[in-house]
Amino acid sequence: MTDTVIVVALLLVAVSATAAVAVRDPVRQSLVLAVLGVVLAVLFTVLQAPDVGLSQLAVGSALTPLLLLLTVRKVKRRKQRGHSGHSGKESDG
Repeated sequence: MTDTVIVVALLLVAVSATAAVAVRDPVRQSLVLAVLGVVLAVLFTVLQAPDVGLSQLAVGSALTPLLLLLTVRKVKRRKQRGHSGHSGKESDG
């Protein structure tokens, strides 16, 4: 029974990690990264490392995706502000 749970958890980790790499939109990518963090926390718990699982749950599934979402939001705002505050000169880049 335990071996089956470990194999299923490893398969879920492989699928969610592949999805995190395959997704191109940064917002969706951070959400998939949060799912990957939860799946990794489950895997660590199944492997009898609940302290590592709790750390992964806090950092990998909550903090890191939140920071990525905030960063993407700030970059988008800066881009919009840069285009709307344009002085009329054409830029090369």
